[in-house]
Amino acid sequence: MNIRFSCVGCGKCCNDHHVPLTLDEAHQWARDGGQVIVLVEAFLSNGLGLPAEQREHAERRSCEVPSGHARAHVAITFAAYNVGPCRNLDERQLCRIYERRPLVCRIYPMEINPHIPLNPAVKECPPESWEQGPQLIVGGTLADRELAELIQRSRQADRDDIRGKQAICQWLGIHTTALKGDGFTAYLPDMAALVEAIERVQAQPQAAPAGEWLFHVSGADIAGQVQDAGAQVVTEAPVNYAFIALQVA
Repeated sequence: MNIRFSCVGCGKCCNDHHVPLTLDEAHQWARDGGQVIVLVEAFLSNGLGLPAEQREHAERRSCEVPSGHARAHVAITFAAYNVGPCRNLDERQLCRIYERRPLVCRIYPMEINPHIPLNPAVKECPPESWEQGPQLIVGGTLADRELAELIQRSRQADRDDIRGKQAICQWLGIHTTALKGDGFTAYLPDMAALVEAIERVQAQPQAAPAGEWLFHVSGADIAGQVQDAGAQVVTEAPVNYAFIALQVA
C-alpha cells in the first residue's frame, strides 16, 4: 500500500473533533481558556471487554484499579473539547498556535492506536490531499522518520501520563468508567478544578487519594458479565457525566 498526503489547509480536521492531549497539553489548554473533556473506558483483568490482540497496547496505556472484588484496567483520555471549530482557528482556518499545537495535531492524518490503520476513506480531507505531496506510506510502511518519532512520542505520553490522569480523576470525583468496546463515560470538569488537580498531582505524585471505580454499561446482559467477574456496576442515573454507547444494548 502506497499513500501520498499533503495538507491543503481546509481546516476540516480542526472542526468538531475532540483532540487527545498529553497531560502537559491538557494543563496548558485549560489555562488558556479551553475546555477539556475526560473520556474513560476500562477492561477487566480477565479480559472482558478486550480483544486478545489488543491487550498489550491496552495494558500499556491503562492502570490497574479496584472495582468490587475485581481488578480493572482503566484508560483515560484528556481531550480538547471542540464542538464546531477549534478555538485556535483564525478566520482563514489557520492555526493560531501552530508552533505549539498538540502532538496529535502534528501526527495527523496518522493514528495513535497501532491497531487502527490509516484509511483515507474515513478522513475528512478532500481528495486532492491524497493526490499530491510526498509519499506518506510506501509498501505499507511509514516513510517519514520524523513523523514516526512524533507518533512514538504521542503513544509514550499516553502510557506515561495514565497514573497521573487516574489520580487527577480521583481528586475531581471521577470514578465511573464504561467497559471498553461498550462505550465511554464522558466528563466536562470545571477547568479551574482541573488545573488545580493537575498541578497538585504533578507536585506530589504519590499523594493522590485511592478509590474504587464503578462501571456504567449499556444493558443488562453486559452488566451481568461485569458483575459475574466481580466488578461493581453503577445503578443510579448519571449526575456528572454522560454515557456514550458504542453499540446498541
